[in-house]
Order: sequence, then structure tokens, then C-alpha cells
Amino acid sequence: MDPASPSDEPPVFRRVLLKLSGESFARPGEGGINAEEVRRIADQAARVARRGVELAIVVGGGNILRGATLARGTDVIKEATGHYMGMMATVINGLALQDALEGIGCETRLMTPIRMDEVAEPYIRRRALSHLSVGRIIILAAGTGSPFVTTDTAAALRGKELEVDIILKATRVDGVYSADPEKNPHAVRYEALNFDQVVREDLKVMDGAAIGMCRDNRLPIIVFNYKREGNIERVVAGESIGTWVSDKARPAARPAEAG
Repeated sequence: MDPASPSDEPPVFRRVLLKLSGESFARPGEGGINAEEVRRIADQAARVARRGVELAIVVGGGNILRGATLARGTDVIKEATGHYMGMMATVINGLALQDALEGIGCETRLMTPIRMDEVAEPYIRRRALSHLSVGRIIILAAGTGSPFVTTDTAAALRGKELEVDIILKATRVDGVYSADPEKNPHAVRYEALNFDQVVREDLKVMDGAAIGMCRDNRLPIIVFNYKREGNIERVVAGESIGTWVSDKARPAARPAEAG
């Protein structure tokens, strides 16, 4: 097998939740939506779904607008309003990803907890589970529908609700480091962490509420570099890439292919 190609191993996870930041939809250092970046995400997600993995995707909106940042330090836009504006940004990303996936033959449903019937289905847990069971990819936008809640926390909440096996946290780096590897060349990458270590060392895996929810519900997280082509497939096949975050052992891990 070509070392650069995704694994042919059968998936070790039955149902997964992929957390994508808003920056995933833009080129590095830029804002807005880049069609090529969206296509790259869609291609990887489609290959995972075609292997029989039930896939839910939570999208952020920071490439378009960060509501909390927008409202900070001003009395023109209230903080709660800024958060709602940020939720609308995630819907824009969700629509882009939905079109990209359907353009390559995937059945999808965009779901939001805020009613906007012309563009998305209302998020109803039982309906979401029904979509997953028949192979549709569900895209979850608008967070939880409430202000002051991050999309990381929304991912942890939906992960528990939908009984996923794991949360896949997509990043630009290949795991969790002791410091920002883009700023500190001496930063050390962790192969595995437990939740207490994440909290104690204040490691930037997900926000504190999301980490607490995952810990309380024994919901593992893998932090990995989605930019490397095929990495989403490698993660669900059990390759030991990225950083495993859990209080239990990583299942059926095998060495990643060289390259």
C-alpha cells in the first residue's frame, strides 16, 4: 500500500462526531470561505461515510465572525447578540459543506437548534439518529442555540446525545502539544492524555466546559491534523495518529503508516 494513502483497515469506530473550526473553511491566515478547502473536507468526510461510519459534523464560524470578540469592549453590540451572530456564521459554513458533500453524491441533513426552515431542519435528537442510521451525514450548526456556549461545548453535548464513540477534533497540527508548536519549536507532542492532565496542565484541547462534559460521560477525543489528506479515515481505522484524550486506553490502535 502507498504509505501516503489512507488505511484500508476496517473502521474501529461505528459512529463519530467531527468537530471543525470555522478556520477549516478558509486558507491559513485568511477569513471567509475558500471553495478548495471546503471541497477537501467534503472529500475526506465522504470517504469516511462510504466506509459505513455514521458521521455527524459540528461546524464553527470563526472564519466569518467571532461573536464574543465582536462584542467585547463596545456597548454598540451586546455580547449575547454577538453570540447569536456567531451562530449564524456557523450556518453559512454548514450550507457550504452541505453543497460540497451533496455535489459528490452524499446524502446530508443540515440541522440547527434555531428554527430556519428554509435552509435547515430543526435539530431533534431522534430525527438526527434516524438520519445517521440510514447513512446520511448530519451537519450540526448554530451551536446549542444559546449564547455564551462555544461550539466545542456543543460538540461535546451532541456527542453525548447522539451516543457517538468518539469526538474527532480537527486541527492544523498533529495533536496536543505542551506549548503552541507554531510558536515554540521545543514543544512536545503528547501521544495520549487523561482528562485530569488536560485540566491540570491547562492544555488547549477544547474549552473547559467541553472537557468536563467529555470526562463526566467517558467520551474520548482524538486531536489530529485534518490537513493531511486521508487523516480522518486513518483516525476511524484506528491508526495511532494525533493525541488520544481519555481516561481509558485507545482501542485497537496500530502504528501509523510511514510518510
